[in-house]
Amino acid sequence: MATSSSSQRIGVVGYGHLGQYLVERILKDGAALGLTLAFVWNRNSDKLQGFVPDELILGDLSSFADRRCDVIVEVCHPQIVKEFGSHFLSQSHFMVGSPSALSDPDLNQKLHQAAQQSGRTLYIPSGALWGGQDIQRLNDSGALKALFIRMSKHPSCFRLTGDVLSDWTEDEGRRILFRGSVAELCPLAPNNVNTMAAAAVAAGTLGFTGVQGEIVSDTALSDYHVVEVEVTGPSGFSVHTVRRNPAKLGAVTGSATYNSFWNSLLVCKGHGGRVYLC
Repeated sequence: MATSSSSQRIGVVGYGHLGQYLVERILKDGAALGLTLAFVWNRNSDKLQGFVPDELILGDLSSFADRRCDVIVEVCHPQIVKEFGSHFLSQSHFMVGSPSALSDPDLNQKLHQAAQQSGRTLYIPSGALWGGQDIQRLNDSGALKALFIRMSKHPSCFRLTGDVLSDWTEDEGRRILFRGSVAELCPLAPNNVNTMAAAAVAAGTLGFTGVQGEIVSDTALSDYHVVEVEVTGPSGFSVHTVRRNPAKLGAVTGSATYNSFWNSLLVCKGHGGRVYLC
């Protein structure tokens, strides 16, 4: 619920590296930009002590509505999107930092309907996706024919379900871990493929089952992540981009993605009851 036309109250759900970055930016720069921190929630609230003012710590996420937010930002885990997404949309705009959750078609439909019914916007941040709005425009014009995304990272940067990477060694080089639809890939690597999920949202006619993805483990990539996007349109039209995102060993999120999230948050001013890539 909007509090004024000049100030937005922001709730941050999750206090990992990305959550910490957003909270610090809001506390430091928010006032000049018309942003106010309404609350911070983390599964382990002890992690917030000494870093977040006590009055801004939300102990029980189910009481989020008491903080009267304009925008709620999720930056923790797809399960939170599943459990609280429609509730968040009933009260505020909602920016989903874990769009891999939307690979579940039932949840995807539920959140679309919640946005339409409430008149509030479900925001999908571009994150590490380069050219997302161009993909969306091509899709909306009916000209998008195919979309493929390859994400290559050092094996220490992946957080996969199961034991797909349990046997990696530092001298193994390059290994293709998975190639197939983004719908199949999201459950395997829910914390690593949000870029692909954002692309699947942008390419709505193809969707999660139509957009193809590949994740690659490469021990040579000790300083950055690589995201390659191949877009195919009509009559031989194609675009191929390669984005190198500086990242430390073990980092799930590349450094340039932090600022991308911040810029996405600044866009969340309300775009009606729909899904909006920002």
